Amino acid sequence: SSGGPPAAEEAGGPYHERQRLELCAVHALNNVLQRPHFTQEAADEICKRLAPDARLNPHRSLLGTGNYDVNVIMAALQSLELAAVWWDKRRSLERLVLGQILGFILNVPSQVSLGFVALPLRRKHWLAIRQLHGTYYNLDSKLRAPVAIGGEAELRWEPFGGRRVTAVGTRVSPPASPSGRAFLRDFLSQGLCEVFLVVPHAVEEAGAWLSPE
Repeated sequence: SSGGPPAAEEAGGPYHERQRLELCAVHALNNVLQRPHFTQEAADEICKRLAPDARLNPHRSLLGTGNYDVNVIMAALQSLELAAVWWDKRRSLERLVLGQILGFILNVPSQVSLGFVALPLRRKHWLAIRQLHGTYYNLDSKLRAPVAIGGEAELRWEPFGGRRVTAVGTRVSPPASPSGRAFLRDFLSQGLCEVFLVVPHAVEEAGAWLSPE
């Protein structure tokens, strides 16, 4: 199985796989694709292709529970004529050409828990952002259900605190509230967060996902 039971799909909402083991990379891939395309077995096979002679594969957990790295995500997308383009945080988010971007895959710090006890450790977690019917959704596999971010206007910027904030997405809340800060800006402000744009291979080659300065 590629993940937990999809949420909201039956009601016409986005396809959403829930977290299982350390398979967040697989869930992020399927959530951004909006279909259950990849499995743990497929990801493990990619790992073997990436490091065929390695006794301990560097692209996944030693326990065999997942925890795949970005090379696995990139190779998986390449098999579908797609690419994961790393976003340089020094660029203005205004330069994103959203119409050329299928979705976003984020790599963010995540607290490790053992049962009900949160451990003082930080691991990396993959999650997907995708638009459906004009609304962008946070499809994090750790969420019980998809969370609506908003349309392109909310995705790009939000008037907050009397000034314009450049970003890709906002939490849906009143602008005067501290929780109304821009969605991707919140993630990027964590420092260790990385953002990858999922685009068709032809778009990557042409650089059409980025507008001129």
